[in-house]
Amino acid sequence: MLIQLANLHKLCFPQKSWSADEFAKLKNSGAEIIASENGFIVWRAAADECEIITIGTRPDARGQGIAGAMLALMERDLPRPIKIFLEVAADNAAARALYEKNGYRNIGIRSKYYDGKTDAVVMEKQL
Repeated sequence: MLIQLANLHKLCFPQKSWSADEFAKLKNSGAEIIASENGFIVWRAAADECEIITIGTRPDARGQGIAGAMLALMERDLPRPIKIFLEVAADNAAARALYEKNGYRNIGIRSKYYDGKTDAVVMEKQL
């Protein structure tokens, strides 16, 4: 499964894809993964907080609600109350719109977070 996940991640993020070994390390560190052939979400929850580590949808399957479904599946399994955090590239309008549509709100900026160039928008949602 981790090899297929790494291949899917490479389709979603060709500039900075993760290997099967990196996904194995995430699993071993307590991260959870939901994946299908068209999308995935990776997160880690501890106490009353959760971090979405990465989420992706195969490029030819975008716009079909897969990422929203992945968010819903993850949220369904989380304990309550819990606060979910994530970072998203400031220039990724589609992802930011997805998160806002699903109840996430902007809480801050991490300047030049991605590769020392692109700001990250920090978002949260309280369940």
